[in-house]
Amino acid sequence: MRLRLGLLGLLLVAACATAPIPAPVPAPIPAAVPAVELFVLGIAQDGGLPHFGCEQPCCVNARATGRVLYPAALGVVDRRVDKLLLVECTPRIEEQVALLHELAGVHGRGRQPVDAVMTTHAHIGHYLGLAWFGREVAGSKQMPVHCSPRFGAFLRQHAPWRQLVELQQIDVQEFVIGEAFAPWPGLTVRAIAVPHRDEFSDTVAFVLAGPQRRVLFVPDIDAWERAPGLLQQLLADVDVAYLDGTFFDGSELPERNLAEIRHPLMVRTMELLAEQAKARPGAIRFLHCNHTNPALHDAAVRARIEAAGFRLASQGERLAL
Repeated sequence: MRLRLGLLGLLLVAACATAPIPAPVPAPIPAAVPAVELFVLGIAQDGGLPHFGCEQPCCVNARATGRVLYPAALGVVDRRVDKLLLVECTPRIEEQVALLHELAGVHGRGRQPVDAVMTTHAHIGHYLGLAWFGREVAGSKQMPVHCSPRFGAFLRQHAPWRQLVELQQIDVQEFVIGEAFAPWPGLTVRAIAVPHRDEFSDTVAFVLAGPQRRVLFVPDIDAWERAPGLLQQLLADVDVAYLDGTFFDGSELPERNLAEIRHPLMVRTMELLAEQAKARPGAIRFLHCNHTNPALHDAAVRARIEAAGFRLASQGERLAL
């Protein structure tokens, strides 16, 4: 009996060795893929997580575990015209565009990895990635960069950005603040001026409008009280709002003068928008979180935020636009 089973086993092994390996079953395609889709490509403040120069547990632990959060940025795919939009151009542009390609299901873009870029202002986590379009890296050709007139002048007049313009690697396209513009037909954007530290350019928020939703993106702004009525103006008629969540309550960065890096505290924003958040839970989401912000590290803090009807944005989250 043992001999017969052994021979049978040998025959089975031989059959398996010569039989063709079945092709993998492809993942099912969603029944309704959105024509226009928005992705969150980063939720951290300009320096990301881990943060350069930080030896606090938040960053020591992130380095040890491999946890990485990129600076705040969005991506949009418009499948109607096969185009990609990058909102903010951070120093982690390579990883973020790779994430955009993965989430959007596109490949083969080569030296034109996206079709247009939009920037809110000239602080390092929002525009340094433009250098990657230069001849030292991608060597792109006439990449449209949508920005304010003051930001456009900054790019044309100062090195190394001036070289990108002169070599026609980027094509500066200035929008009029307060008026709608279109990176391409069918996708509408409106830039709204917001108060912030404007050393090199002014600062704007974006409202992106697709066929299904209107999304607000405000990664940087000073105290809401500096512009009475602006918060409600920004939130008018939008479906989802991504708001500046740099600091939770201000106690997480005791060694820094927050007057020099002014942002609205999350607890203050939650106080101002308490009724709206309860009426539409999850529609108001925080990003641009400093590496020390406990919302990134403390489950109890996140639970408190969610219980109030708000959310911390997630890197890689997506929604139909």
